[in-house]
Amino acid sequence: MFEFLSKGGVLVIPILTCSVLAVAIFLERLIRFGRMRNRGSGLARKTVDLLHRDKEEEAQNLVAANNSPMGRVLARALEVRDQDRETLETVIVHSIEEEVRDLSTYLQVLATIGNIAPLLGLLGTVIGMIKAFMVIQQMGGKVNAAVLAGGIWEAMLTTALGLAVALPTMVAHSYLVARVDKYEAQIQDGAVAFMAGLFKKSRSQTDRSE
Repeated sequence: MFEFLSKGGVLVIPILTCSVLAVAIFLERLIRFGRMRNRGSGLARKTVDLLHRDKEEEAQNLVAANNSPMGRVLARALEVRDQDRETLETVIVHSIEEEVRDLSTYLQVLATIGNIAPLLGLLGTVIGMIKAFMVIQQMGGKVNAAVLAGGIWEAMLTTALGLAVALPTMVAHSYLVARVDKYEAQIQDGAVAFMAGLFKKSRSQTDRSE
């Protein structure tokens, strides 16, 4: 295998490096997302229930102990929950954006690998073809068909390798982006439920005071 790949030229090395990096990023994100599974589910409702029962300290402990994006968003929201609604909404929006950026870590690198891998392969093919035609020139046009065919397939090897790296990388990128979008929607739903429950409590307290 190594002898076969070595025929593709020096650009085989960066293409293989891209493949290793893409696999590492994909596995790291999968592990990260796997650890997040079901964490934060129903957390907003539980937090609001505790606040309705005036158990603010328990609510803070609950979200602090929940190591999830939803827990961190609610923790920041609880810090400013006594302020006006606009401030609370701003804090929640910024917190969600921060968590989404964290979830999207390395995804841009994965997209870049998917884009440059076939270009590296194409560059390797062009360089290989140039070398093949240089050989033809040196032989004065008396070219053995077997020699010419061998030079061409060796040149095309990098393009095939680049595509072989790029295609699964782009599929992996699309899959991870879909997972991030799913988590973002879940966080937003939780934040909306939290705010709705929080201001429902505020209205109830206002009505009782009147």
